[in-house]
Amino acid sequence: MLALRRLQSHSFKLTRAQSTVEATASAASNALAGDALPATSIPAKKRRARSLRTSRSKISLENPRQWKRPLAVGVLPVFDEALKYIKADSVKLKEEMKELQTSLEAAKQTSEPDVQALKQMEEKLEILEINSEINFPEVQWKCANGMADLSKPVDRHIIERRWRKEGPLDLLMERLHQMHIVPDVLAGLHPSLDLRITFPDHHVKTDARKKYRHVEPGVYLLPEQTVNPPRLYTDVFHTDERLYTLIMVDPDVPDVANSTYGTFLHWLQPNISLSATTPVPISDINTHTQYIPPHPQKGTPYHRYTLLLLRQKTTLDIPPFTAEERLGFSMRDFIENYDLDITAGGAHMWREVWSAGVSDIFRDVLKLDEPQFGKPPKVDRYAGKNRYML
Repeated sequence: MLALRRLQSHSFKLTRAQSTVEATASAASNALAGDALPATSIPAKKRRARSLRTSRSKISLENPRQWKRPLAVGVLPVFDEALKYIKADSVKLKEEMKELQTSLEAAKQTSEPDVQALKQMEEKLEILEINSEINFPEVQWKCANGMADLSKPVDRHIIERRWRKEGPLDLLMERLHQMHIVPDVLAGLHPSLDLRITFPDHHVKTDARKKYRHVEPGVYLLPEQTVNPPRLYTDVFHTDERLYTLIMVDPDVPDVANSTYGTFLHWLQPNISLSATTPVPISDINTHTQYIPPHPQKGTPYHRYTLLLLRQKTTLDIPPFTAEERLGFSMRDFIENYDLDITAGGAHMWREVWSAGVSDIFRDVLKLDEPQFGKPPKVDRYAGKNRYML
């Protein structure tokens, strides 16, 4: 049996070799007869696969997409029944909303309406509206895919809950305390809105196709990335227009005269009106005390660049800061003088160290000679003494 298997394998090899010889002989005879040989293609050098640009735009409110059922009707009966139950519960809550709305309108028509009771009824009405829509899969899907409409109470509730409960706010507060922004810059901070920023990606060298990327709080950026102001995106959870002041500071600037560190004001813009429906990124925010790029001095440790949006109580008339007034800026005095609210607003921060691009900022933007810092030289205790004993 073993010999038979070996004979079969040898016969297969002989047959394949014979077919190869016949093909070669046939090609040679065609060449002698004047027939042109087919052109043999040289295998192309294997290239690294590149990601292709798709023409499909990203999901957003400007380019919306519709939610589609993951299962057709009848495939999974329990899923169909769950959707029916959610819809029936929504109808029931909306009927309760109508009754409460009627009672609210009647209470407003009384000669002496109870303000506290009206406020409680309005809060309950909003809760009923949220509960009547929050369980629909399409509502959750839109909020998870960047199509939340913050003019709707249910979308605001989902986005705020995600920001507060699913990590972004915890990460921000961790970095603010870990990097000692609190208490070095502020005594305390309680953000009430989600502030996000983007800067150009440092891998992109050309100006024509800059890619702006989200900046995680506390990461390191290059000074070349932050030459221009960042783009600011906010998720605000109140529907009425409120005023905020934008402040950007560096609390790690060397103060040579006092042998300590001081604060430098990089950016200030008061009276920014924000609400849940304000378009993003925020526009027209570089008209007051204009943005000066971060320029960490050579020889210094990393600098903590802090960006704040603090709530104003009234419209403020703040004179622009001069170049001399920027250095030595006191955040605590500024907040106290203009009565800013640190319990409402947003915050962000990142870090930078010196690089070659800082020299260009000092020369082209600040019009100053670039300083250099370092450790003082060690004192030679044996200078001027005979070091050798004879």
